[in-house]
Amino acid sequence: MKKTHHCCQLCKADVGSTVILAGWIDTIRDHGGVFFIDLRDREGVTQIVADPAHENYNSLLDQLKPESVIEISGKVEARSAENVNPNMVTGEIEVVVETIKIHNISQTPPFPMEDTKAERVNEDLRLTYRYLDLRRPAMYKILKTRHLAVTATRNYLNENGFLEIETPSLFKSTPEGAREFLVPSRLNPGHFYALSQSPQQMKQMLMVAGVERYYQVARCFRDEDLRADRQPEFTQIDIEMSFIDREDMYALIEGMLKRIWKDSLGVDIPTPFPRMPFVDAMNRFGVDKPDTRYGMELQDLSDLFATSSFKVFAGTIAQGGVVKALNAKGLSDITQGEMKSLEEAAKSLGAKGLAFIRVQNGEWKSPILKFFSEEEKAALKELLNIEEGDMVFFAATEWERACSILGRVRTDCAALLVKRERMELDPKQFNFLWVIDFPLMMFDEEENRYVASHHPFTSPVEEDVPLLETDPKAVRGQHYDCVLNGWEIAGGSIRIHQPDLQKKVFEDILKIPADVVESRFGYMLKAFKYGAPPHGGIAFGVERLVSLLTGRSGIRDVIAFPKTQRGQCLMSESPSKATPDQLKNLHIAVVDQPE
Repeated sequence: MKKTHHCCQLCKADVGSTVILAGWIDTIRDHGGVFFIDLRDREGVTQIVADPAHENYNSLLDQLKPESVIEISGKVEARSAENVNPNMVTGEIEVVVETIKIHNISQTPPFPMEDTKAERVNEDLRLTYRYLDLRRPAMYKILKTRHLAVTATRNYLNENGFLEIETPSLFKSTPEGAREFLVPSRLNPGHFYALSQSPQQMKQMLMVAGVERYYQVARCFRDEDLRADRQPEFTQIDIEMSFIDREDMYALIEGMLKRIWKDSLGVDIPTPFPRMPFVDAMNRFGVDKPDTRYGMELQDLSDLFATSSFKVFAGTIAQGGVVKALNAKGLSDITQGEMKSLEEAAKSLGAKGLAFIRVQNGEWKSPILKFFSEEEKAALKELLNIEEGDMVFFAATEWERACSILGRVRTDCAALLVKRERMELDPKQFNFLWVIDFPLMMFDEEENRYVASHHPFTSPVEEDVPLLETDPKAVRGQHYDCVLNGWEIAGGSIRIHQPDLQKKVFEDILKIPADVVESRFGYMLKAFKYGAPPHGGIAFGVERLVSLLTGRSGIRDVIAFPKTQRGQCLMSESPSKATPDQLKNLHIAVVDQPE
């Protein structure tokens, strides 16, 4: 290294030393003929003092602009007491320049480089000049936190007897999952690889191979419609173990997350994590990944309204549905626009509308109040603790849909209360949770068949196996999700390791044709016949993990070079068209699509 120190390293103890620093000009100021330069590198900032009269660089200072790259040598001096800057780590010293070298003069950046100003710039512009965006201290801190989190993971798993093994990115297309990226094979015309959605099948093969403890920081690919928490390529911390049960997995992962938080943030998180069955999570919070930093829990009112004269509620309950409600305390001043947004969200989940009670000026206001008896109103007030300023929402439909509707309403109401500063959701409060006992199967009415709620390799809870024949929907899977502040950060399960049971799930329950099972999973079923051990695993989304560590709401900021919602890299202008020769070599013809 040419430089002797980084720009956040010098202190009073270095006064009198001759040093060499290099980096980018953060700011440059002319104070009565003396230039003050804040020189920045990835670690911080040091103030440089330069006199234009100095013979070695009197002609250079006129060329300098912010973001130019320079190298200086000089002597460390103490600042006078009145000039000490307590907001800078190096605020007690400055470096008086003896020599200066310009490596590169920067053009004026297309957006302000200060963190607070850059955050307000159009994201597409920042992504076009991503190399400048990443130069900002806030972005470097995110990259460093990601590095520390992955390093902590590797260190922890290595200490616990795991082997890091790479599995193929070029794999075969498999059903049950997200849309895949296909890659044509030049050596096998008309044949295609699929970019691996996850190493799921390969890591199970490693268990059959006797590896016993595997992990991988794996790149995964899914051709999905994108949004803030999705990217076409992403990274998983992928883990698989043999001869374990769920308790072993919980203990391992809690220890790993404890190490990550300690090494990345210096924070001690308490273990063990609470556990919550899927049914309880849905009943109380309306979602299988609840944010438990706040209450606003759902209440079941089916017993109260089973014989009500309000036919909408009573009729729903008579047909096997439920009536549920939540009290958004302090939200009675919700605007018409905000209310409409909540209604549209509820309708997107199957609601016909969104019944409510608004409590203002000592009065209950609602179109449905006229249908309630005085006894029902009194019971509602007690059950939901209804007070002045509250806003109560109802859902009356089948159980899972009612939970999901109010779960969405709960999340949106929390956001509105945070906006009004009536609720605080501290990003530095880390509420971890295991959600367990998921249903193994869900019935897809459109396809008229059962589909796996997690993936088709998940093992059923042992005592529920007989129900596969009679009531698949009642079968619980040995599936577990690790949830943090309303986000699923990891999901996994104990796997099926018996070939007969795996084939039964594929063909008899999921109704995957036998020839499709053979063509897609035949090698796996064959492997299971040669001594497959009991095994299970889990996978963490690195981007979501880092976004929570750094307090970011979306994952694009924690990826060095992310894609837009159209799957484009604005910096490199990809994807791009293939040349005719490339298409010819791959035996591919492109059909032009109308605009």
